[in-house]
Amino acid sequence: MVEMKDFGQGSRVFKGNARKVSAVVKNAGMKKKRQKLLFRLASYFKSENILELGTSLGLGTVALSLSNDFAAIHTVEGCPNTLRKAQDYFEKFNLHNIEIHQKVFKDFLADTVSEKYDLIFIDGDHNGERTLGYFNSLLKNVHNDTVIIFDDIYWSKDMTAAWQQIIANEKVTVSIDTFQWGMVFFRKEQPKQHFVIRLG
Repeated sequence: MVEMKDFGQGSRVFKGNARKVSAVVKNAGMKKKRQKLLFRLASYFKSENILELGTSLGLGTVALSLSNDFAAIHTVEGCPNTLRKAQDYFEKFNLHNIEIHQKVFKDFLADTVSEKYDLIFIDGDHNGERTLGYFNSLLKNVHNDTVIIFDDIYWSKDMTAAWQQIIANEKVTVSIDTFQWGMVFFRKEQPKQHFVIRLG
């Protein structure tokens, strides 16, 4: 059992803060198929400097960590107890390319001014307005080949509205809607396009 402090939009499954680790993995943890997809994406894009907002128990972090030999992961999580569980997981798999930041997202992003990331995975707050705020804040941290992946873009009406505003942003050239995840790219050489791909 772990006492979790939720700094995001909250849970639709859990009522209190005391949660069984196995239940978190089942309900809030990343499914194996998604973990493999995240690994493949980071590997395909040869992402080296990676940011993850929302460590949870570290399932996505592990996939990112193993994606390529040069990957350096910055993972941000507000809840210290959850982070301790994730840290145990990282140590168990002997992963040394993960830097943990125990902060709320807003504070981390305020401190991260000049860092550029190749891949950013946002999976910790399903509030549309705040997600839009994270995106706008992160625009200073992207380069031409950065990809940002948003989890649960259809979680609520305000998350979907935020996603629509994100893909309309003039700096976004290509966007991909996989129903659960939304991905945006910033390649100036590409015309603005939006794709919808249903992943099983």
